[in-house]
Amino acid sequence: MRLEAKLALFNALSKLLLVLVGVLIVTPIVQRVALVHTDLRLHEKERRVLGLVRRNGLAAFVRAERSDAYADYNILKQEYISLTPLAVGPPVPVEHIFEEPRRVDDAVEDFRILSYAVPAGPAGQRAFRLEIGSSLGTLELLTHTLRQLALWVLVAVSLLTVLTDVAFAHYLLGPLRELTVRKLRGIRQPSEFSFAPIATDTTDFRRLDDGLNALMRQIQSAFEKEREFMSNVSHELLTPASILQSRFENMLQDPTLPEPHAQQIVESQRTLYRLRNTVRTLLLIANIENEQYLRDEAVSLTQTARDVAEELDDRRQQRDLALALDLAPDFVLARANATLLHTLLRNLLANAIKYNHAGGRICIEGRPTAAGGYALRVEDTGPGIAPEHLPHLFDRFRRFSAPGPGAPEGYGLGLPIAQTIAAFHGATLRAESTVGQGTAFILEFGPTETEG
Repeated sequence: MRLEAKLALFNALSKLLLVLVGVLIVTPIVQRVALVHTDLRLHEKERRVLGLVRRNGLAAFVRAERSDAYADYNILKQEYISLTPLAVGPPVPVEHIFEEPRRVDDAVEDFRILSYAVPAGPAGQRAFRLEIGSSLGTLELLTHTLRQLALWVLVAVSLLTVLTDVAFAHYLLGPLRELTVRKLRGIRQPSEFSFAPIATDTTDFRRLDDGLNALMRQIQSAFEKEREFMSNVSHELLTPASILQSRFENMLQDPTLPEPHAQQIVESQRTLYRLRNTVRTLLLIANIENEQYLRDEAVSLTQTARDVAEELDDRRQQRDLALALDLAPDFVLARANATLLHTLLRNLLANAIKYNHAGGRICIEGRPTAAGGYALRVEDTGPGIAPEHLPHLFDRFRRFSAPGPGAPEGYGLGLPIAQTIAAFHGATLRAESTVGQGTAFILEFGPTETEG
C-alpha cells in the first residue's frame, strides 16, 4: 500500500474514532447545555415577573380578600407561572430549582421548577412564593435537537478534515511520488536514471533526492568500470586463445606425435573451445550493455521463432521432443536487432531442449497482452526449478541442474545473455516453474515496442 493511502486510511480511522468518542460524550454535554439553557430561561422569566409585581403590586395578580393564589399556564401546558401569598415569609429571599411532577388539569406533567420565596416588604407588601415551571418534555425535545445538531456538525467536520488531510497529504507527498515515478519506476539499468533534481522545499525529500543521485552515480560508475573491464578482458583473452588453438592444430599435424599425446591435445582443444565460447559470450554481453549494436530493423517474432525452431530441429528430434509453435497474430518489433533476437530465442529454445525429459513437449506461444504489448512464452515439461533458485536464475555463472554424469553441460551464461538482449529491446524476461512439471520463460514487450 502506498504511503499516501496509508496516511489517508489512518486519518479516516482517527476521525471515525473521534466521531465514536463524540457520540459517547455529546449526549451528557448536550443534556447539560439544555439544562443550563432552561435554567437561564427560568431566571429570565423570574426577573420579568418580579418586575411586574414591583410595578403593579401583588394585588394585581392575587385577590387579597380571598387570599387566592395566581396561576397561569400556556395553552399546551408546557410552562406555568404561579404566585402564592405566604402567611409567614422567609426573612430573606430564598431561591432553588428542582424537578417535580405537577397536576395540570387532568394530567400529571414533570416540570423543572424555579421556586423563589419573597419576604414581606416594608410598604405592607405581603410575602409570596413565585414558581416558574418548564415541562421536562420541552427539555427533552431541546436535548434531542441539540444532540442531532451536534452529531451532524461532528460528522461534517470529520469528513471535511479527512478531505483536507487527503488533499494536504497528496500535496505534501508530491515530490516523493515524482521521485518514485520519474527516477525509479521502469529503470532497467543505471544508465537510464535521471539526475534532474526534484522540485521540493521539503528538506527530507531534498536529502533523499540528493542521496539517491549520489548513490546512482556510484553505481553507474561501477557498472561502467565493470563493462569496460569485461570488454577489455574478453578482447585480451581471445587473442591467446586463438594462438593456442592454432598451436594445438599444428601439433596434431605432426605424424610423429604419439597417440596418447594426441589424445591429450584433443581434450585440451575441447577445453579451449569452451573457454573461447565463454569469452565470446562475455564480450557479447559487454557489447550489448555498451549499446554497440543497432536497433534499426523491423523484426517479426513469429518468423524469428520459426527460424530458431528449424535451426534446432535436429537436436530436438534426437531427444524425441514434440514442439508446438503458436504465435498468432504476428507481432513485429518496429526497432530491433534481428541477430540478437535470434540469439535470445535460440538460447531459450536450446534450454527447453537441454533441460527436458526425453519424449517431452515444448510449447512456444505468443499472444497480445491486455496492456497492448506482446508476450512470448517458451514452456517445457522438464524437471522444473526449485523456488529458492528462481531469484538467481539470471545470475552469471550460476547453474542449478543436478550434478552427475547425466546432467547437461552449461556455464550459466545462456540466460544472462537472453536477459541482456531482452533489456536492450526494452522487454522483460522472467521465469515460472513448478518442480516436477516444467519451466516457462516469458518474454514480454511493452506496447511502445511492438506493432502488429
